[in-house]
Amino acid sequence: MRVIVTRPAPQAAEWSARLVAAGVAAVALPLIDIAEPADPLAVRTAWLDIAACRLAVFVSPNAVQRFFAARPAGSAWPAALRAGGPGPGTADALVAAGVPRGLVVAPSPDARHFDSEALWQGLRADDWHGARVLIVRGDGGRAWLGDTLAAHGAEVRYLSAYRRITPALDAAATALLDAAVAEPARHVWLFGSSEAAERLRALRPAAVGMATRAIATHPQIAARLQALGFGDVHETGPAFDAVVACIQSLRP
Repeated sequence: MRVIVTRPAPQAAEWSARLVAAGVAAVALPLIDIAEPADPLAVRTAWLDIAACRLAVFVSPNAVQRFFAARPAGSAWPAALRAGGPGPGTADALVAAGVPRGLVVAPSPDARHFDSEALWQGLRADDWHGARVLIVRGDGGRAWLGDTLAAHGAEVRYLSAYRRITPALDAAATALLDAAVAEPARHVWLFGSSEAAERLRALRPAAVGMATRAIATHPQIAARLQALGFGDVHETGPAFDAVVACIQSLRP
């Protein structure tokens, strides 16, 4: 049984390497590519008044990497500005980018879910009336956290720091996809987003069917996979150990 990791390339490579180290036959097949934003100047400009914000939320490690790549030379992270992320991967990316760990707000690594709702649990006790909040994301996405903060009085602004596009598959990726279509029982798709599953169906409709096995790291992803036509969907927690345990449970 081979596990196909569908995250964007940097995360897919990291996850597949960790899975292999844990004894899982895994390979990366990124189904989402990260591209420059439609307005790169807006990302650079956001650094000019970021100190006026009380909170900057980054929806993913890619949001962190793209935002900090545009940081003006010599600019330091404001000493009073907290940075939020929906999971430990984003939190680690923020620390690696230079944000002090004490300023990072994120769900615990053993949280049941890594999402906006889990992040809100670490923010809800604060008074957000009049506070400026910057949410750094890709081109679109869920507005739940922004709406919730706005409902509590915050002034929320969104910044698109990258675009998500369908990658061009090279020969190795095409061969892997062909093998998964030909022998679905020998492959398991690992999804950390429903968008990756949607792009898979767009790229190769035959890859999605009743014989296709998939692991989803969130209930909403699992529901979307079933709606798309995946016939054998297994839901697990987002933590690495939980994913490994789920994979092991599928072994014959």
